Amino acid sequence: MSNLALNPFDRLGRRLADLRISVTDRCNFRCTYCMPKEIFNRDYEFLNRSALLSFEEIARLTGIFTSLGASKVRLTGGEPLLRARLESLVAMLSATQGVSDLTLTTNGVLLPRKAQALAAAGLSRVTVSLDSLSDEVFGAMNDVGVKVAEVLLGIEAAAAAGLTPIKVNMVVKRGVNDHSILDMAEHFRGTGYILRFIEYMDVGATNGWRLDEVMPAHEIIRGINQVFPIQPVEPNYRGEVARRWRYVDGEGEIGVIASVTQPFCGDCTRARISADGKLYTCLFATCGTDLREAVRSGASDELLRHMIATVWSERADQYSELRSAETSGIGQRVEMSYIGG
Repeated sequence: MSNLALNPFDRLGRRLADLRISVTDRCNFRCTYCMPKEIFNRDYEFLNRSALLSFEEIARLTGIFTSLGASKVRLTGGEPLLRARLESLVAMLSATQGVSDLTLTTNGVLLPRKAQALAAAGLSRVTVSLDSLSDEVFGAMNDVGVKVAEVLLGIEAAAAAGLTPIKVNMVVKRGVNDHSILDMAEHFRGTGYILRFIEYMDVGATNGWRLDEVMPAHEIIRGINQVFPIQPVEPNYRGEVARRWRYVDGEGEIGVIASVTQPFCGDCTRARISADGKLYTCLFATCGTDLREAVRSGASDELLRHMIATVWSERADQYSELRSAETSGIGQRVEMSYIGG
Protein backbone atom coordinates (compact mmCIF):
# COMPACT_ATOMS: atom_id res chain seq x y z
CA MET A 1 0.00 0.00 0.00
CA SER A 2 2.71 2.48 0.96
CA ASN A 3 4.68 2.13 -2.29
CA LEU A 4 1.59 2.85 -4.35
CA ALA A 5 0.64 5.81 -2.18
CA LEU A 6 4.11 7.32 -2.48
CA ASN A 7 4.36 6.88 -6.25
CA PRO A 8 1.03 7.92 -7.84
CA PHE A 9 1.84 7.74 -11.55
CA ASP A 10 -0.89 6.69 -13.95
CA ARG A 11 -0.68 4.06 -16.69
CA LEU A 12 0.75 6.62 -19.13
CA GLY A 13 3.44 7.77 -16.69
CA ARG A 14 1.72 11.00 -15.68
CA ARG A 15 2.12 12.09 -12.09
CA LEU A 16 -0.51 13.70 -9.90
CA ALA A 17 0.35 17.39 -9.46
CA ASP A 18 -2.81 19.50 -9.77
CA LEU A 19 -6.13 19.35 -7.94
CA ARG A 20 -9.23 21.21 -9.09
CA ILE A 21 -12.12 21.40 -6.65
CA SER A 22 -15.65 22.42 -7.59
CA VAL A 23 -17.29 23.99 -4.55
CA THR A 24 -20.75 24.45 -6.08
CA ASP A 25 -22.70 23.42 -9.17
CA ARG A 26 -24.60 26.73 -9.20
CA CYS A 27 -23.75 29.78 -11.29
CA ASN A 28 -25.13 33.29 -11.78
CA PHE A 29 -24.38 33.08 -15.53
CA ARG A 30 -25.98 30.82 -18.13
CA CYS A 31 -23.16 30.70 -20.64
CA THR A 32 -24.32 28.94 -23.77
CA TYR A 33 -21.20 26.76 -23.97
CA CYS A 34 -21.46 25.63 -20.34
CA MET A 35 -24.90 26.01 -18.72
CA PRO A 36 -27.44 26.69 -21.49
CA LYS A 37 -30.62 28.23 -20.15
CA GLU A 38 -32.80 25.69 -21.94
CA ILE A 39 -31.41 22.99 -19.62
CA PHE A 40 -30.33 24.91 -16.51
CA ASN A 41 -33.62 26.72 -15.93
CA ARG A 42 -35.85 27.19 -12.89
CA ASP A 43 -36.93 23.54 -13.15
CA TYR A 44 -33.37 22.22 -13.02
CA GLU A 45 -32.51 20.50 -9.74
CA PHE A 46 -29.18 21.63 -8.38
CA LEU A 47 -27.43 19.80 -5.58
CA ASN A 48 -28.86 20.14 -2.09
CA ARG A 49 -26.55 21.77 0.44
CA SER A 50 -26.16 18.46 2.28
CA ALA A 51 -24.85 16.88 -0.92
CA LEU A 52 -21.99 19.38 -1.17
CA LEU A 53 -18.68 18.59 0.45
CA SER A 54 -18.24 20.65 3.59
CA PHE A 55 -15.21 22.89 3.93
CA GLU A 56 -13.77 20.49 6.48
CA GLU A 57 -14.21 17.56 4.08
CA ILE A 58 -12.60 19.52 1.25
CA ALA A 59 -9.65 20.48 3.45
CA ARG A 60 -9.17 16.90 4.61
CA LEU A 61 -9.21 15.53 1.07
CA THR A 62 -6.86 18.27 -0.11
CA GLY A 63 -4.35 17.27 2.54
CA ILE A 64 -4.50 13.70 1.30
CA PHE A 65 -4.00 14.79 -2.31
CA THR A 66 -0.98 16.89 -1.36
CA SER A 67 0.50 13.88 0.45
CA LEU A 68 0.32 12.13 -2.93
CA GLY A 69 2.17 14.90 -4.75
CA ALA A 70 -0.48 17.48 -5.67
CA SER A 71 0.71 21.00 -4.90
CA LYS A 72 -1.42 23.27 -7.07
CA VAL A 73 -5.05 23.66 -5.99
CA ARG A 74 -7.70 25.53 -7.97
CA LEU A 75 -11.23 26.29 -6.73
CA THR A 76 -13.92 26.20 -9.39
CA GLY A 77 -17.67 25.79 -9.82
CA GLY A 78 -20.22 26.59 -11.14
CA GLU A 79 -19.33 30.00 -9.87
CA PRO A 80 -17.26 29.41 -6.74
CA LEU A 81 -17.93 32.86 -5.26
CA LEU A 82 -21.58 31.84 -4.83
CA ARG A 83 -20.46 29.47 -2.07
CA ALA A 84 -21.02 31.30 1.22
CA ARG A 85 -17.92 32.15 3.29
CA LEU A 86 -15.57 30.84 0.64
CA GLU A 87 -12.75 32.81 2.25
CA SER A 88 -12.99 30.43 5.22
CA LEU A 89 -12.22 27.50 2.93
CA VAL A 90 -9.37 29.48 1.33
CA ALA A 91 -7.86 30.03 4.78
CA MET A 92 -8.08 26.31 5.55
CA LEU A 93 -6.49 25.31 2.25
CA SER A 94 -3.76 27.94 2.34
CA ALA A 95 -2.69 26.47 5.69
CA THR A 96 -2.65 22.91 4.32
CA GLN A 97 0.79 21.40 4.13
CA GLY A 98 1.93 20.89 0.54
CA VAL A 99 -0.29 23.53 -1.10
CA SER A 100 2.11 25.83 -2.95
CA ASP A 101 -0.34 27.59 -5.27
CA LEU A 102 -3.99 28.24 -4.40
CA THR A 103 -6.04 29.80 -7.18
CA LEU A 104 -9.63 30.48 -8.22
CA THR A 105 -11.54 30.55 -11.52
CA THR A 106 -14.48 32.95 -11.54
CA ASN A 107 -16.69 35.01 -13.82
CA GLY A 108 -15.51 38.01 -11.80
CA VAL A 109 -18.82 39.68 -11.00
CA LEU A 110 -18.54 39.12 -7.24
CA LEU A 111 -14.84 39.98 -6.96
CA PRO A 112 -15.41 43.64 -5.96
CA ARG A 113 -17.06 42.29 -2.79
CA LYS A 114 -14.80 39.31 -2.24
CA ALA A 115 -11.28 40.01 -3.52
CA GLN A 116 -9.81 41.58 -0.38
CA ALA A 117 -11.13 38.87 1.92
CA LEU A 118 -9.90 36.13 -0.39
CA ALA A 119 -6.44 37.65 -0.58
CA ALA A 120 -6.29 38.08 3.21
CA ALA A 121 -7.26 34.41 3.60
CA GLY A 122 -4.35 33.28 1.44
CA LEU A 123 -5.62 33.02 -2.14
CA SER A 124 -2.69 33.35 -4.56
CA ARG A 125 -4.35 34.60 -7.75
CA VAL A 126 -7.45 34.41 -9.93
CA THR A 127 -8.48 33.52 -13.46
CA VAL A 128 -11.46 35.50 -14.77
CA SER A 129 -13.69 34.48 -17.68
CA LEU A 130 -14.56 37.15 -20.27
CA ASP A 131 -15.58 36.23 -23.81
CA SER A 132 -15.86 39.65 -25.49
CA LEU A 133 -15.58 43.38 -24.88
CA SER A 134 -18.88 43.92 -26.68
CA ASP A 135 -21.87 44.05 -24.34
CA GLU A 136 -24.06 42.66 -27.11
CA VAL A 137 -21.81 39.65 -27.75
CA PHE A 138 -20.93 39.04 -24.11
CA GLY A 139 -24.55 39.39 -23.03
CA ALA A 140 -25.64 36.84 -25.62
CA MET A 141 -23.00 34.41 -24.40
CA ASN A 142 -23.57 34.78 -20.64
CA ASP A 143 -27.33 34.92 -21.38
CA VAL A 144 -28.24 36.82 -18.20
CA GLY A 145 -27.48 40.34 -19.33
CA VAL A 146 -24.28 40.89 -17.38
CA LYS A 147 -22.28 43.81 -18.81
CA VAL A 148 -18.58 43.74 -19.65
CA ALA A 149 -17.93 46.58 -17.19
CA GLU A 150 -19.01 44.38 -14.29
CA VAL A 151 -16.32 41.83 -15.11
CA LEU A 152 -13.67 44.49 -15.70
CA LEU A 153 -14.45 45.93 -12.25
CA GLY A 154 -13.91 42.47 -10.82
CA ILE A 155 -10.53 42.19 -12.54
CA GLU A 156 -9.52 45.59 -11.16
CA ALA A 157 -10.61 44.55 -7.67
CA ALA A 158 -8.53 41.40 -7.89
CA ALA A 159 -5.50 43.37 -9.02
CA ALA A 160 -5.94 45.88 -6.20
CA ALA A 161 -6.07 43.00 -3.71
CA GLY A 162 -2.84 41.54 -5.09
CA LEU A 163 -4.37 38.42 -6.61
CA THR A 164 -1.86 38.44 -9.45
CA PRO A 165 -0.82 37.55 -12.06
CA ILE A 166 -4.40 37.61 -13.32
CA LYS A 167 -5.36 35.44 -16.27
CA VAL A 168 -8.37 36.26 -18.45
CA ASN A 169 -10.00 33.33 -20.26
CA MET A 170 -11.88 33.82 -23.52
CA VAL A 171 -13.75 30.85 -24.97
CA VAL A 172 -13.76 31.37 -28.74
CA LYS A 173 -16.74 30.15 -30.72
CA ARG A 174 -16.64 30.60 -34.49
CA GLY A 175 -19.39 32.85 -35.78
CA VAL A 176 -20.24 34.05 -32.28
CA ASN A 177 -17.30 35.94 -30.78
CA ASP A 178 -14.30 35.20 -33.01
CA HIS A 179 -14.48 38.78 -34.30
CA SER A 180 -13.71 39.92 -30.73
CA ILE A 181 -10.26 38.30 -30.64
CA LEU A 182 -8.27 41.34 -31.76
CA ASP A 183 -10.28 43.72 -29.58
CA MET A 184 -9.51 41.54 -26.55
CA ALA A 185 -5.83 41.29 -27.48
CA GLU A 186 -5.53 45.04 -27.90
CA HIS A 187 -7.35 45.78 -24.66
CA PHE A 188 -5.23 43.54 -22.46
CA ARG A 189 -1.86 44.21 -24.11
CA GLY A 190 0.44 46.03 -21.72
CA THR A 191 -1.84 45.57 -18.70
CA GLY A 192 0.09 42.75 -17.06
CA TYR A 193 -2.96 40.50 -17.39
CA ILE A 194 -2.46 37.28 -19.36
CA LEU A 195 -5.19 36.78 -21.96
CA ARG A 196 -5.84 33.15 -22.88
CA PHE A 197 -7.92 31.99 -25.83
CA ILE A 198 -9.70 28.66 -25.36
CA GLU A 199 -10.96 26.51 -28.20
CA TYR A 200 -14.67 25.77 -27.78
CA MET A 201 -14.77 22.28 -26.27
CA ASP A 202 -17.27 19.44 -26.12
CA VAL A 203 -17.44 19.29 -22.33
CA GLY A 204 -20.65 17.70 -21.06
CA ALA A 205 -23.62 16.82 -23.22
CA THR A 206 -25.87 19.91 -23.18
CA ASN A 207 -23.96 22.66 -25.01
CA GLY A 208 -24.72 21.43 -28.54
CA TRP A 209 -21.03 21.31 -29.46
CA ARG A 210 -20.17 21.10 -33.16
CA LEU A 211 -16.71 20.81 -34.63
CA ASP A 212 -17.39 23.51 -37.23
CA GLU A 213 -17.89 26.03 -34.39
CA VAL A 214 -14.34 25.49 -33.15
CA MET A 215 -11.89 28.29 -34.01
CA PRO A 216 -8.56 26.42 -34.25
CA ALA A 217 -5.61 27.75 -32.29
CA HIS A 218 -3.52 28.26 -35.42
CA GLU A 219 -6.14 30.64 -36.84
CA ILE A 220 -6.26 32.60 -33.58
CA ILE A 221 -2.47 32.92 -33.50
CA ARG A 222 -2.23 33.84 -37.18
CA GLY A 223 -4.84 36.58 -36.83
CA ILE A 224 -3.15 38.15 -33.81
CA ASN A 225 0.33 37.88 -35.29
CA GLN A 226 -0.74 39.82 -38.38
CA VAL A 227 -1.59 42.83 -36.22
CA PHE A 228 0.49 42.35 -33.07
CA PRO A 229 3.59 40.26 -33.87
CA ILE A 230 4.13 37.45 -31.38
CA GLN A 231 6.68 34.71 -30.80
CA PRO A 232 6.41 31.38 -28.96
CA VAL A 233 7.57 31.05 -25.35
CA GLU A 234 8.67 27.91 -23.54
CA PRO A 235 6.13 26.52 -21.03
CA ASN A 236 6.55 27.42 -17.38
CA TYR A 237 6.33 23.76 -16.38
CA ARG A 238 5.50 20.35 -17.78
CA GLY A 239 1.76 19.91 -18.09
CA GLU A 240 0.94 23.59 -18.63
CA VAL A 241 -2.21 23.54 -20.73
CA ALA A 242 -1.81 26.90 -22.45
CA ARG A 243 0.75 27.34 -25.19
CA ARG A 244 2.46 30.64 -24.49
CA TRP A 245 3.20 33.48 -26.90
CA ARG A 246 4.95 36.79 -26.19
CA TYR A 247 4.40 40.09 -27.96
CA VAL A 248 7.58 40.97 -29.83
CA ASP A 249 7.35 44.59 -28.62
CA GLY A 250 7.41 43.46 -24.99
CA GLU A 251 3.78 44.29 -24.19
CA GLY A 252 3.10 41.04 -22.38
CA GLU A 253 1.97 37.56 -23.37
CA ILE A 254 -1.04 35.52 -24.39
CA GLY A 255 -1.89 31.84 -24.17
CA VAL A 256 -3.92 29.44 -26.29
CA ILE A 257 -5.61 26.34 -24.89
CA ALA A 258 -6.17 24.02 -27.84
CA SER A 259 -7.71 20.87 -26.42
CA VAL A 260 -9.52 20.13 -29.68
CA THR A 261 -6.86 20.67 -32.35
CA GLN A 262 -3.64 20.22 -30.33
CA PRO A 263 -4.44 17.73 -27.53
CA PHE A 264 -2.19 17.81 -24.47
CA CYS A 265 -3.36 14.62 -22.76
CA GLY A 266 0.17 13.25 -22.66
CA ASP A 267 1.23 15.75 -20.00
CA CYS A 268 -2.04 16.04 -18.05
CA THR A 269 -1.42 16.01 -14.29
CA ARG A 270 -4.87 17.12 -13.11
CA ALA A 271 -7.40 15.45 -10.84
CA ARG A 272 -10.83 16.96 -10.24
CA ILE A 273 -13.29 16.75 -7.36
CA SER A 274 -16.90 17.63 -8.12
CA ALA A 275 -19.06 19.64 -5.73
CA ASP A 276 -20.61 16.44 -4.37
CA GLY A 277 -17.27 14.78 -3.81
CA LYS A 278 -16.64 12.58 -6.81
CA LEU A 279 -13.11 12.18 -8.10
CA TYR A 280 -12.70 12.57 -11.86
CA THR A 281 -9.44 11.99 -13.69
CA CYS A 282 -10.42 13.78 -16.92
CA LEU A 283 -12.39 16.90 -17.82
CA PHE A 284 -14.32 14.75 -20.33
CA ALA A 285 -15.00 11.86 -17.93
CA THR A 286 -18.19 9.85 -17.97
CA CYS A 287 -18.06 8.67 -14.35
CA GLY A 288 -16.24 9.38 -11.09
CA THR A 289 -15.22 7.75 -7.81
CA ASP A 290 -17.33 8.71 -4.79
CA LEU A 291 -14.98 10.17 -2.17
CA ARG A 292 -17.82 11.79 -0.22
CA GLU A 293 -19.35 8.44 0.58
CA ALA A 294 -16.01 7.10 1.74
CA VAL A 295 -15.36 10.17 3.93
CA ARG A 296 -18.82 10.08 5.50
CA SER A 297 -18.60 6.34 6.08
CA GLY A 298 -15.62 6.82 8.36
CA ALA A 299 -12.73 5.94 6.05
CA SER A 300 -9.32 6.67 7.56
CA ASP A 301 -6.84 9.00 5.90
CA GLU A 302 -4.70 6.02 4.95
CA LEU A 303 -7.65 4.25 3.32
CA LEU A 304 -8.59 7.41 1.40
CA ARG A 305 -4.96 7.87 0.35
CA HIS A 306 -4.81 4.33 -0.98
CA MET A 307 -8.19 4.74 -2.69
CA ILE A 308 -7.10 7.91 -4.50
CA ALA A 309 -3.67 6.53 -5.40
CA THR A 310 -5.27 3.40 -6.84
CA VAL A 311 -7.67 5.41 -9.01
CA TRP A 312 -4.77 7.50 -10.28
CA SER A 313 -2.52 4.51 -10.93
CA GLU A 314 -5.25 2.96 -13.10
CA ARG A 315 -5.87 6.19 -15.02
CA ALA A 316 -5.45 5.99 -18.80
CA ASP A 317 -7.55 8.99 -19.90
CA GLN A 318 -6.67 10.62 -23.20
CA TYR A 319 -10.05 11.79 -24.45
CA SER A 320 -8.81 14.77 -26.47
CA GLU A 321 -6.37 12.61 -28.39
CA LEU A 322 -9.12 10.09 -29.13
CA ARG A 323 -11.58 12.86 -29.97
CA SER A 324 -9.25 14.24 -32.62
CA ALA A 325 -9.73 10.98 -34.49
CA GLU A 326 -13.39 10.38 -33.59
CA THR A 327 -15.12 13.72 -33.15
CA SER A 328 -18.43 12.13 -32.21
CA GLY A 329 -17.11 11.83 -28.65
CA ILE A 330 -17.33 9.11 -26.03
CA GLY A 331 -20.25 8.46 -23.71
CA GLN A 332 -22.33 10.84 -21.59
CA ARG A 333 -19.69 13.22 -20.26
CA VAL A 334 -19.96 15.05 -16.96
CA GLU A 335 -21.14 18.67 -17.27
CA MET A 336 -18.65 21.55 -16.96
CA SER A 337 -20.77 23.23 -14.26
CA TYR A 338 -20.57 20.07 -12.15
CA ILE A 339 -16.84 19.42 -12.42
CA GLY A 340 -15.34 22.86 -13.07
CA GLY A 341 -12.93 23.82 -15.84
